Amino acid sequence: MSLLHRGAGREPLAELSRFRGEFYSCLTARSDALFELADAVLCGDGPVRSLAELSLVGEHRRGHGGLYAALARGWVEADRMRRALASVPLPRAVDGRLVLAVDVSCWLRPDAHTSPERILCHTYGRGKDQHIPVPGWPYSIVCALEPGRSSWTAPLDALRLAPGDDTATVTARQLREIIERLITAGQWQAGEPDVLVIADAGYDAPRLAHLLRDLPVQVLARMRSDRVLRRPAPQRQPHTMGRPPRHGGEFVFGQPDTWDTPDTETITRTRLYGTARARSWDRLHPKLTHRSSWAAADGTLPIVEGTVIRLDIDHLPSGATPKPVWLWWSGTDADPVGVDRLWQAYLRRFDIEHTFRLFKQTLGWTCPKIRTPEAADRWTWLILAAYTQLRLARPLAADLRRPWEKPAPVERLTPARVRRDFRHIRPKTSCPATAPKPSQPGPGRPPGRKNSRPTPRHDVHTVRKPDITKPKTKKSTTPRPRRTG
Repeated sequence: MSLLHRGAGREPLAELSRFRGEFYSCLTARSDALFELADAVLCGDGPVRSLAELSLVGEHRRGHGGLYAALARGWVEADRMRRALASVPLPRAVDGRLVLAVDVSCWLRPDAHTSPERILCHTYGRGKDQHIPVPGWPYSIVCALEPGRSSWTAPLDALRLAPGDDTATVTARQLREIIERLITAGQWQAGEPDVLVIADAGYDAPRLAHLLRDLPVQVLARMRSDRVLRRPAPQRQPHTMGRPPRHGGEFVFGQPDTWDTPDTETITRTRLYGTARARSWDRLHPKLTHRSSWAAADGTLPIVEGTVIRLDIDHLPSGATPKPVWLWWSGTDADPVGVDRLWQAYLRRFDIEHTFRLFKQTLGWTCPKIRTPEAADRWTWLILAAYTQLRLARPLAADLRRPWEKPAPVERLTPARVRRDFRHIRPKTSCPATAPKPSQPGPGRPPGRKNSRPTPRHDVHTVRKPDITKPKTKKSTTPRPRRTG
């Protein structure tokens, strides 16, 4: 398929109105207040700083009390919302395939001692080269990527990780449900290229490919530079006694003498990275050792073969020293053109970081001081619905640029610039929310009476700290074990 979006021939205004009506139908409790809260996020002047300030936006016709009550006691049908997000026009790659990126973004709540289900989230860049774990709510977010350089993505799902969840299992289940919804919505049909799922090094790519092997999915993920993979088992010679080997020789990422001649090698000139050299080795697999999570019913461990790609570039736009990037693709027999397409598709994964930045810095995803994780889920769905409306309004928006900004064509408008003009687009679309009824605030707690039911406090789900009274053991001098599984 040559179109960038499936359903690109639809009228943009009609598609935006249809999604707004579907979004309103997903709100089954406090629907009017929640719907107008999303409109206030879209029509506000400047970044969202607090919920109370959103109640002052003209598109929100209710008070701040109703706003907080909607988040605390409202209801969003998550399954219907996911189906609505899967039915809108989605961006596609040049070859017509859907490219999905999955990553975890954290809503940090270090001082929310009365908020339950907080876990430690890894943060980067805090302090001097320190990775400090901070309590919060991590969300696994899946977005469809556009083919070229862009700050736009198409969010499809957001799932909060609960304490004790296995990231690989939860992500595989989330991706499976997304693929099934896309097939049901007609976004993928038989005969089309498989859906490409791109992930970073924090995900176990072979395990994702193994769990999704019955779906039209290919997995492309970055691997750590200290991994060790295995080649296919050599052909068994006649009259050989003993158990046949299951694995061949080692392929150590950090030892070039174990690589041998690559199956493909390409050199590409790029504007940002200079000369990009990509080499690939076919049919490499990890030697699995974690039987509890990998073993099948008969106790055997699977052989998950794939293609390893090493990417070397001349320089980075930031001026830092570039490091080689190791990628693992769940497919085999890749040609030079396919290898180039894969590493370029992986670079598009960083577009999801622009979406996270817009969620937090402009739409105010992590600004509200929400107590319960259920209310945080409702607010997250409102942010995803608001961003989807911005994406659907992209062809309708005018460039309301600042005097110091350069003009931009319609197809190059960023989400923040589209948001500036959404206040003028909104009256042309359907607004199913009804006018508020006159009411008066309740009496509240009588003056001088103390709160007899204090809010319970919840601990962060962490690993038990070591006993400081025990003597410290001497640091081991043995080398770090290799990551073979």
